[in-house]
Amino acid sequence: MNKLVVIKGGGDIATGIAHRLYQSRIKVVITELPQPTVVRRTVAFARAVVDGEAVVEGVTARLAAPAQVPEVLADGCIPVIVDAAAQCVQVFKPQAMVDATMAKCNTGTKLTDAPVVIGVGPGFTAGTDVHAVIETMRGHDLGRVIYQGTAIANTGIPGEIGGYTLERLIRAPQAGVFTACRTIGDIVAAGEIVGHVDTTPVNVAIAGVLRGLIQDGLTVAAGLKIGDVDPRCRREHCFTISDKARAVGGGVLEALLHLGVKI
Repeated sequence: MNKLVVIKGGGDIATGIAHRLYQSRIKVVITELPQPTVVRRTVAFARAVVDGEAVVEGVTARLAAPAQVPEVLADGCIPVIVDAAAQCVQVFKPQAMVDATMAKCNTGTKLTDAPVVIGVGPGFTAGTDVHAVIETMRGHDLGRVIYQGTAIANTGIPGEIGGYTLERLIRAPQAGVFTACRTIGDIVAAGEIVGHVDTTPVNVAIAGVLRGLIQDGLTVAAGLKIGDVDPRCRREHCFTISDKARAVGGGVLEALLHLGVKI
């Protein structure tokens, strides 16, 4: 068990990381919230928390209790355990931990959590609270490994796709329970309703393919990101790991090997 790498978070970026490590024959365990708020659910191993199992590009993740982790690993699957604070690291004593929650801040990860600790995105300082940081900002440095210092600060503006940035995002208009009326992979027109928060409609700003939508029935806060429209209208992109997630996954793999993680 001490050859494990624990990944905190099971969203689309964390899934890109887990997928790359799994394909590189590194044993991975994912920790998640009891009610994941992931948007790109079709390419997120976090979906296993709700559905019991999630398959992304031929790799299967399965919901497991901590005691079931060895069995799930032996079956060739990635265990996903409900453990928001990743307290399992104290029991498993993994060789590495990767904080891929994409929280834009450090929510409790420490340099002492494992022999190798990696932070993904802004909020971490290499050499202080983690051993390495992976750049997540789209552009020239995407996926770069930082061994001293920090990633580029969060701007609050997503990367440009098809000429759009903030317009791509779908946010909750108010606090309440989200109910979807459209599905990931649907083609939508500008202004179209894709769901409701309580009785308030949720509209998209631009035309494109509905690339992400939060789990139906979740209670959301006002302004929470609950969906994503891709103006390129490539439906197949909704069901495969993104270029960004692959680049970040490559950075994590490089950092793990550089810092001495064993396969």
